[in-house]
Amino acid sequence: MINPALQRRKSNRHWRLSIGYFRLAWEALCRSPALARWPVRQVLLKQIYFTGTESIGTVSLVGALIGLIVVTQINQLVGRNEVLTMQLLIWIVVRELGPLLTAIVIIGRSSSAFASELSYMQVNGEIKNLRRMAISPLSYLLMPRVLGMTLASAVLTFYLQTIAISTAWLINNLSMDMALRSQISIFFDVLQPQEILASCLKSVVFGMLIATVSCYHGLRKKTAATEIPQAVSQAVIRSLMAVFVADGIITVLVF
Repeated sequence: MINPALQRRKSNRHWRLSIGYFRLAWEALCRSPALARWPVRQVLLKQIYFTGTESIGTVSLVGALIGLIVVTQINQLVGRNEVLTMQLLIWIVVRELGPLLTAIVIIGRSSSAFASELSYMQVNGEIKNLRRMAISPLSYLLMPRVLGMTLASAVLTFYLQTIAISTAWLINNLSMDMALRSQISIFFDVLQPQEILASCLKSVVFGMLIATVSCYHGLRKKTAATEIPQAVSQAVIRSLMAVFVADGIITVLVF
């Protein structure tokens, strides 16, 4: 039998975490005027480079493999039906797999890095020293990371989708003798504005959620280095949970 008191404590903890994430995201948005300062912009550019540019190789490989796998399965299912093939490609890659797989790649590369870096700064007293120098950790550490990951997520999602769809077109051309020009024309005829909206919305929301959750667990008060692995684990697991929950909500709302 489930203990009601334990259940309430778990529920209250989840609510406190959710409220903490939203408050931190709001703080990041409110601190955006700090971008007028060059040191803050420099941190932003470093985060875009770390999360975005350094992920291009991984995203390219994932995109190509997804395009190959998805179009192979579609061709076995529908045969040489260009319209249905392009429709399924849009539903699978543009609506769902593009934003979701990009988010998973970002979580694997950057979520743990954000949480561990900020946790070490917390344990070593670097964040306390920033406050002593009248430098806001939220403006200097949080906001550039949230904004940088959000921008990188949007661009990487578009890039992964482009690689996946281009690979699918190439496979269709080679194995099913479908003309590239015909595939491209049908693809853009079938593509709907709401599918583009859903993809853009998911990529932006996922990036913001991952950055906020990772920074939240990194910035939480710690007294010993032994707490850092726990913070990293929580950041990764809860980033994944937040992304899947947001994916379901956006899909239901848009479609």
